[in-house]
This record gives sequence, C-alpha cells and structure tokens, in this order.
Amino acid sequence: MQIYKVGGAVRDKLLKRKVVDHDYVVVGATVDEMLAQGFTPVGKDFPVFLHPQTHEEYALARTERKTGKGYHGFAFHADQDVTLEEDLIRRDLTINAIAEDEQGRLYDPYNGVQDIRARILRHVSPSFVEDPLRVLRVARFAARYADYGFSIAEETMAMMQCLVEHDEMEALVAERVWQEVEKALTDNNPRIFFEVLRQCGALARLFPEVDCLFGVPQSKQWHPEIDTGIHTMMVLEQAARISAEPRVRFAALVHDLGKGTTPEAQWPKHIAHEVRGVPLVKKLCQRLKIPNDYTALALLVTEFHLNYHRIEELKPATIVDLLSRLDAFRRAQRFEFFLLACEADARGRMGYEDMADDKTRLFRAFFQAANQVSPREIVAQGFKGMEIAEQLRLKRINAVRQLRKQQKIR
Repeated sequence: MQIYKVGGAVRDKLLKRKVVDHDYVVVGATVDEMLAQGFTPVGKDFPVFLHPQTHEEYALARTERKTGKGYHGFAFHADQDVTLEEDLIRRDLTINAIAEDEQGRLYDPYNGVQDIRARILRHVSPSFVEDPLRVLRVARFAARYADYGFSIAEETMAMMQCLVEHDEMEALVAERVWQEVEKALTDNNPRIFFEVLRQCGALARLFPEVDCLFGVPQSKQWHPEIDTGIHTMMVLEQAARISAEPRVRFAALVHDLGKGTTPEAQWPKHIAHEVRGVPLVKKLCQRLKIPNDYTALALLVTEFHLNYHRIEELKPATIVDLLSRLDAFRRAQRFEFFLLACEADARGRMGYEDMADDKTRLFRAFFQAANQVSPREIVAQGFKGMEIAEQLRLKRINAVRQLRKQQKIR
C-alpha cells in the first residue's frame, strides 16, 4: 500500500497558497485492507474512505471509462493493480495531476509543475472532452487563480468549446451546475468565471438570460460602457470588491436581466426593465434550483434597484412603503445585502468604479430613523388591530420626513 497526497493540497502548496483540504490516493490496496485499518467507507460510485483519526478522504486509485452523456456517464474501476499514473491521467488539469508521497517527493507524470511555473491551465489528456463539468471547473480555476496570472491553454479552450458544441452541457444536472457557480461566486474574481463561460459558449447554454445582455446598448449618459453585458460584468466585479457575500454577488449578476427583453426599437432606453426582469430571475432560479435565500435577494434587487438610485427623489411615504416591501424591519441583514448589490450597480459603470455612493448611507439613515419607532408605544396608546399597523406606518413616515428636513433633502 502506497499513499499519496494529490490534487489541490499539492497544487496550492506549490503556489504558496493556503491549503484548505487534503485528499489522498491509495495505490496497491483493496477495500478489505482499508477497512481492516479502520477507514470508514463513504464513496457511492467508487471506494472513498475517511481516515479513522483525521477524517480526511482517502480514495483507492481508479480508472474511468465514458459510458454515456453528462457528469454521471462514467464507469469506474478501482483495483490494487491501478497505478498512480493511471489514476492521475483521469484528472482534469495538469496542475491537479501532481502527487506527493509521504516523504515529500513529487510525482508529476503530466508536467503539472511546469504548467504552474508557466501559469497555464492545461488539460491532462484528450479524455478531458468526456466530462462537461470540466468546463465549469476550468472557468472556476481561471477565476480563482487569475490573481496569480493563470490563463487557459488554447487547446484546452478548444476542447471546452467542443464540449459545448456537442450539447454536452445540457446533460449536466442543475444541482451540479449550481455547486460550481456558487463556488465561483465565493472566489475573488467571479467576473472571470462568467467571461470564460461566454468565451467557450457555455454561458449561452447555462445562463442564456445573462448571455443575451451582451450587445444590448444603454444610454451613454448613465452608462459610458454602453453594452449591458459589460455593465453586468462590471457590477459583478464591484460586488466582489465591496462584499464577500455570494448572495450579493449573484443578485448583482442578474439584476438587469429585463434589459435583454427590451425591443430594439426602444434602445438605448429600457423602460420598466426591472419589472420585466422579475419573471426572468424566477425562471433562472427555478431552472438551476438555486436556494431560496439567493432567489429572494435577487428578486428584490431586480425589482427595486431603481428605487435605490432615486432615493433622494422619493417621498417619505414611498420610502417607508419600500422598506416594508423589502422586509427591512424584519430582515435587516438581507436589507443590507440589498444595499450592497445596489451600490455595486452604481459603481459598475465606466468611470464610476471608485465613486463614493451617498445613496447607501442615506438609505441606511432612513431605515434607522423609521426603525426607531416602537410598536409597543403605539399599543400602549390604546390602538388595536389594523390601527396599530396604520399608526406604525404614519409614525415611520413622520420620522423619515423629519430626517429629510434635518439633512435638507428636497
């Protein structure tokens, strides 16, 4: 039995990047031998075990064979005769196909170390085209390691395009797609993830509502970048700058979907695009089975982001009613996420990236003023039933009105 550390732990160590998870491959062992040493089996499709003390994953060396479309269209073979090289060749990228033995010696049959030095994301073998999930993984690695100067090898990008052209992306299950997307949303450069998907054609297959925004013009007065798709990527980039929260970043990504349905005759105006965007966001989230908390925030940002930009023009009653529709008084954190996504929208324009957006501060101030109104005091005054809600609304409106006067907002 020979045990090797593999995958991300080896790759990130070579990059002098923080190692989060350790995975191991075991060569020359059987299932019975692993069980005899106290390992706990967890693998469904192939033998994977948890170490009895560290609980880290140990997988028997295995080969795989394509049997059908999609991520699950593979047959796996794990046997004590499978070599380390045979196990490593089934991996996606050369930088992920490096192993390290217990003495710290590297085994690099596919030149992953060389590609790390050259900052290249390159496929290991022609079998790359057998798994459509690799398109998403490469896009995610491109985003994660963009700050290290990595780029995708031309021949690997060609293989990704081939997978898309042969309709392999459609074989991916929604949950697996979202898993990769969510991981990308937590990395430093989620914009690059979606730009890589667009480059290989996968964005049109997985996120057609986003892909169709490219080429749609906006008013140059408000959007010097003009192109709605470019604006969307800029907003996502700004969201990543000001918040590590993936829900904020997702809301930023989808906030302008309605502009993709504006008739060309109305360009560059996009009247009521926020209203038209709501059903598109719902459809996208349902199709990819996106969690409810992501969906809820995205819908609020889509429908009400123009109200954020016009906060100085809104009447006190409109502001209080908007806060209620945002459910700000019960879900203060989600309201904060709403503000961050809207601020990213304001900054996601050419020349506005480093602007000091006073609207966020103003929105917070109005919320704090309205939130200081105590429902208990209203009840103590003898109001009952629906009267309580009406009095609460009126007092909140008055609190906002007084703040506007103090700040001399017209």
